[in-house]
Amino acid sequence: MRALCWHGKQDVRYDTVPDPIIQDGRDAIIKVTACAICGSDLHLTGGFVPNMKSGDVMGHETMGEVVEVGKDNQKLKIGDRVVVPFTISCGECSQCRKGNFSVCERSNPAGQEQAKQTGYPTAGLFGYSHTYGGFPGGQAEYLRVPYADVGPIKVPEGLTDEQVLFLSDIFPTGYMAAENCDLKGGETVLVFGCGPVGQFAIKSAFLLGASRVIAVDTVPERMAMARQSGADTLDYKDETLQDQIRDLTQGQGPDAVIEAVGMESHGQGGVMESVETHLTHKERPFALEQAILACRPAGTVSLPGVFINAVQVPMGVFVGKALTLKTGQTHVQRYLKPLMARIEKGEIDPSFLITHRIALKDGPDAYKTFRDKKDGCIKVVMRP
Repeated sequence: MRALCWHGKQDVRYDTVPDPIIQDGRDAIIKVTACAICGSDLHLTGGFVPNMKSGDVMGHETMGEVVEVGKDNQKLKIGDRVVVPFTISCGECSQCRKGNFSVCERSNPAGQEQAKQTGYPTAGLFGYSHTYGGFPGGQAEYLRVPYADVGPIKVPEGLTDEQVLFLSDIFPTGYMAAENCDLKGGETVLVFGCGPVGQFAIKSAFLLGASRVIAVDTVPERMAMARQSGADTLDYKDETLQDQIRDLTQGQGPDAVIEAVGMESHGQGGVMESVETHLTHKERPFALEQAILACRPAGTVSLPGVFINAVQVPMGVFVGKALTLKTGQTHVQRYLKPLMARIEKGEIDPSFLITHRIALKDGPDAYKTFRDKKDGCIKVVMRP
């Protein structure tokens, strides 16, 4: 089959690789009908994620049609349309039983090695380094799905691929970020970063009852999309950013701040999520620092942004303001049914995010366009 493969920093190729096969009775094989490039994929191509190997198949936002099912899988049948969560979870360990699917204790075959760095193993992930299991990703013609009786959700009749594809990652990620703000109704939420996750965080904050969302970025197309969703926007390059945030909140600050940027972010003179920046051994979390500064005392900072290494955090400010931090890889399986229901009811159409639709073979060039934010690119969907 053909697939997009990692071959080093800024080197993505459209390769021929072996077809996936059933390896366990709970597996399924899907024929990919749609997949997407995620912002966290740029961390791979930027060289920030260790334990990648040349030839690794990339991608973790994937859906398709079931073409083969393992003998022990009673959930799926050939012909089912499914969306595949980026987290691989067994459904049986103590964490999965609690709904904490992204910290599944069993699904990562490299878990023991990973635990030397993290203390405990976490879930395997598609297409995201050998630290997370070395599972081939979904930017390919076919995908093997382990624990396929737990992860994939069937797509109801009448919904298109583009309406449901982002259930694989960024819609649940943005939603969990907003949910972590503990919204009761009527709050003001600040969102740092108007990339795909930030856009879904904005939408989700409103769905969960926020009365106002303030979004911070500097890319015109992203800020325009945020305004279309009802957010007020500010440019992070403005030296008076914090003053503007206070002015918009009557001097009180936002009730909660969602930091949807993560590593590589920096302030004036740089570009949020720039993958060309040389980092020291400690990442420079400009957006996180600004989020902590912006949040009102006793407020919540929600952190879906990806970090890999140690970060320098103004912990004195954080503690002094009695802030709460909520974070974590998304427990995607927890959100699949309720978010699918919201799509079915017409409360949200996730396809609003798509700016570029291309063939999989054009993926290497699309990575560059997405990285450089050219041509108004916010989200790329590919079809094999």
